[in-house]
Amino acid sequence: MPKDPSFKKVFQKIIAKKPKDLDKQFGEAHEEVFEQMDCLTCGNCCKTTSPMWNETDIQRVAHLFKMKVSAFLDTYLVQDSDGDWVYPAAPCPFLTEEDNTCQIYDHRPKACKEYPHTNRKNMMGILQLTAKNVLICPAVGQIMEKLEQVYLTSK
Repeated sequence: MPKDPSFKKVFQKIIAKKPKDLDKQFGEAHEEVFEQMDCLTCGNCCKTTSPMWNETDIQRVAHLFKMKVSAFLDTYLVQDSDGDWVYPAAPCPFLTEEDNTCQIYDHRPKACKEYPHTNRKNMMGILQLTAKNVLICPAVGQIMEKLEQVYLTSK
């Protein structure tokens, strides 16, 4: 039987068990995976997904470009149906596609800094986001493979 790339059974098992040490498990798996992972070989997140920009992010990058906030918003972002500031389309306008580098890396949005959101508190509360990110980020897939060993091989 082929392996499920969405890790549906693993997510179901985690939700059923509600482990108290889930944040620690994700954090340890995250560290192990990212010791070996070079995000520049992939760039799927930047090619396919828009981060949500908060006001601080917007002001910081507008200042970097010596733009008024309103001009930055008009040039780069739109508000989605939830009222969040996002890119109107993928890929990220600051992605250099030849080498997957970011033109604003040192000033990038908080959501980009924290991506793929697998080493934070309250992982139980963002499992739905993790389930989406597993389809975008190979590192999340590797993290879920480690958790699969814990949750589907244990009784």
